[in-house]
Amino acid sequence: MKITTTLLLLSTVISMAQSQSSDEIKLKEIYTIALTNSKCYTWLDYMSNKIGHRLSGSVGAQKAVDYTKSQMETLGFDRVYLQEVMVPKWVRGQKEIAYIVDNKKKITVPICALGGSIATPKEGITAEVIEVQSLKELSDLGTEKIKGKIVFFNRPMDNSLLETFNAYSKAGDQRRSGAREASKYGAVATIVRSLTHSLDDFPHTGNQSYGDIPKSQYIPTAAISTNGAELLSKLLKANSKIKFYLKQSCQTMDDVLSYNVIGEIKGSEFPDRIMVVGGHLDSWDLADGSHDDGAGCVQSMEVVNIFKNLGYKPKNTLRVVLFMNEENGGRGGEKYQELSKKNNENHIFALESDSGGFTPRGFSFETDDANFNKVQDYKKIFEPYLIHTFAKGHSGSDIEDLTSDKILKVGLRPDSQRYFDYHHAGNDKFNAVNKRELELGAATITALVYLIDQYGIITK
Repeated sequence: MKITTTLLLLSTVISMAQSQSSDEIKLKEIYTIALTNSKCYTWLDYMSNKIGHRLSGSVGAQKAVDYTKSQMETLGFDRVYLQEVMVPKWVRGQKEIAYIVDNKKKITVPICALGGSIATPKEGITAEVIEVQSLKELSDLGTEKIKGKIVFFNRPMDNSLLETFNAYSKAGDQRRSGAREASKYGAVATIVRSLTHSLDDFPHTGNQSYGDIPKSQYIPTAAISTNGAELLSKLLKANSKIKFYLKQSCQTMDDVLSYNVIGEIKGSEFPDRIMVVGGHLDSWDLADGSHDDGAGCVQSMEVVNIFKNLGYKPKNTLRVVLFMNEENGGRGGEKYQELSKKNNENHIFALESDSGGFTPRGFSFETDDANFNKVQDYKKIFEPYLIHTFAKGHSGSDIEDLTSDKILKVGLRPDSQRYFDYHHAGNDKFNAVNKRELELGAATITALVYLIDQYGIITK
């Protein structure tokens, strides 16, 4: 009996060692192909430099749909198709103008309208400025001190937080809700310090919401560059009566038809089990959206290119989904989930790459304890590639609402220290993306997709 038990244990250990050795070999092949024979950088070059920005509802967004669909049709998918989705159409209009009026001296500062903002009157707005650090401070000041003024939200991202996405999240309420809240106290406009650690002259846009307040209470809102914010704050301390001039001509039009772009390979063993990998195809309109999120889209497409070069046929059905309208509505992710639920689809895995094309450091997981513990077993074979972070955390906005009986949701986690230098700003261009870092990210995604496809998830 002892001998039998010992032999069984030894057989199990040998089998596990052989499996690990096989996985290590496969990961090496994946990284080698990604670094020597990938297409993702070329795809991103075209999207950034030939198409440009891809704000939902724009000509650029439609060109990106057409281009990525055509490229995916060359990769050997069983099916490539478009999924209809109605998206908002917001247009920035003419370049915004702003300056500080200090003792009849005009000092120009860089601004940009926030997504969804209304325009100023044609002649612009000139008013005194009141600086606040939070929505609570706004409330404490009340109507008496705010009415008729431009509210200046100047709370910076917290430099003490190592996780830059945490710093972004904690500072984001003033951008998302500042105009809505300030209008309740009679403010005529708001300006918001750009959400970046950098001190520079790039205003960073982003979406904001008026919530359920009446349209008659909507006020214009814009982001100001961090250098501009520092200057304005300094001048206000010296003279609280200085004024600020703001002019912007943005407008919201009727919703328009757009598409999620989807490529599918039917699983060779488990066609009813679906694995999704994707990014969002739309971008803000100030630059090319190369990091946010052109990088995630081309990395997701690269998964299939690598599998094609490997001659690997997935056991489970694999879908590459390029979602539309993450930036100012989330309609693409909502539509995908709606149709998935309607069709009773069984998703076991979903991975989103939406944190830039920087050097990959690991993954964040949204799942139960059993599956989180299972993926920890893969950590060791990723360590030679300096992939060391396997932590619970947010996966991605487009897959956030995706549900199934059991699902493992994952976000690629690149090094984030430089991400907010470019996020939603005019410098998010192709030359900001390093080819090798982009390819390493694609390899890292592919490696995890391969392992999940091989070993599945725990469903009980």
